[in-house]
Amino acid sequence: MAKIEDIRDVAERQLCTGCGACAYIDPKRVRMVDVIDYGRRPLVAAEETPAPETLAVCPGVHLEHRGLDERSDILREFAPVWGPIIDVWEGYAADPEIRWAGSSGGAASALALFAIERGGMHGLLHIKARPDVPFLNHTALSRTRAEILEGTGSRYAPASPCDSLHLIENAPGPCVFIGKPCDVAALQKTRALRPELDAKVGLTIGFFCAGTPSTRGTLEMFEKMGVDPNDLRSVRYRGNGWPGLATAKADADGKEATATLTYDQSWGAILQRHRQWRCYICPDHTGEFADIAVGDPWYREIPAGEPGRSLVLARTPLGRRVLAEAMEAGYITLERLDPKRLPDSQPNLLKTRGAVWGRLVALRLAGAPVPRFRGMPMFPSWLRELSLKEKAQSIYGTIRRVVRKSLRKRIRLDEWQPQALAPVNADGAKPHDAEASA
Repeated sequence: MAKIEDIRDVAERQLCTGCGACAYIDPKRVRMVDVIDYGRRPLVAAEETPAPETLAVCPGVHLEHRGLDERSDILREFAPVWGPIIDVWEGYAADPEIRWAGSSGGAASALALFAIERGGMHGLLHIKARPDVPFLNHTALSRTRAEILEGTGSRYAPASPCDSLHLIENAPGPCVFIGKPCDVAALQKTRALRPELDAKVGLTIGFFCAGTPSTRGTLEMFEKMGVDPNDLRSVRYRGNGWPGLATAKADADGKEATATLTYDQSWGAILQRHRQWRCYICPDHTGEFADIAVGDPWYREIPAGEPGRSLVLARTPLGRRVLAEAMEAGYITLERLDPKRLPDSQPNLLKTRGAVWGRLVALRLAGAPVPRFRGMPMFPSWLRELSLKEKAQSIYGTIRRVVRKSLRKRIRLDEWQPQALAPVNADGAKPHDAEASA
């Protein structure tokens, strides 16, 4: 089995989540770049040796829950699959503009705004579209309602919010952090090594995530829309209603044009096929390491014109307190939800959790790199939730992927710049899968 010795190994052996924590820890030797077919990746100069701490903060190689058995405040029957949960709510941002703009009710944005305006926090570290290249992302520290609104709506594209944790560390007061489950996990690991950062993290919010598509996926989406990325003015993957349309606005030859795809046409048919490999072997799709986690309550039919509703989980006493205070202050409208609605809201989660166990077994059998997970049981879900056929598929299908995705070999990480837009094959496949030495 391939041994992971430093952060370069993590990236070249496809265990990277792209969070960017390693670049924050060692900015002199590590920088995050876009690798068009894989996502955001740490690039380390050939002659450099990254600091050992970059591996210690990496969520790609290790995730662990500690002390769950000692917590008496959580819903114990849900902890093995959903992580720590104190309360389950459903609701939406009280501000109608935030609710409409958000991916599913704007709960995360409303909570961040409350924390800044009424909770004494300095700002919000989150992801926004790059002003110069709207289909790429950058990390920003927002401090006003207008700035938070600029970052609403899902960004189904590579993002590295932890590469800019220095903005929190150097802030004059505590800040809110919003990110994917792996981003929040990386932040929590990093806080343990950096007391100065830990002192400035006021609240963490994780959103449910089914995986991060590469930039190649976005370019294929534009091809389907008939949009030239070079003419792009803005792109939204969701929001402006629930779940909202993928919307690209372009300006070609002085003429404005708008193209849209439904959620099923964009995420379902295109983007999800371009997810990075590490997402296929991730047990945490619901922000288990956050104070508060938000997601889609898919258990209900979505009527036409629905402005959005959010599933909201309080995971820590801090998260519970913030939710109560935000409701009392009128920033968010919530009603308690029967926790038994959780499986209905995320109908594929239990099967996904079980399939990950089978995939990890297959990776070990094939001699491919395997991340370490502790306190996140997956075998019970594999045993109970998957049919015999699905059990076999989780193992044998992964062994086929080991060959197809070259998971036993190193991949070459070439920095991609948007000035050199690469073509997308008609079937959406990568034009090449460059490999370096095994």
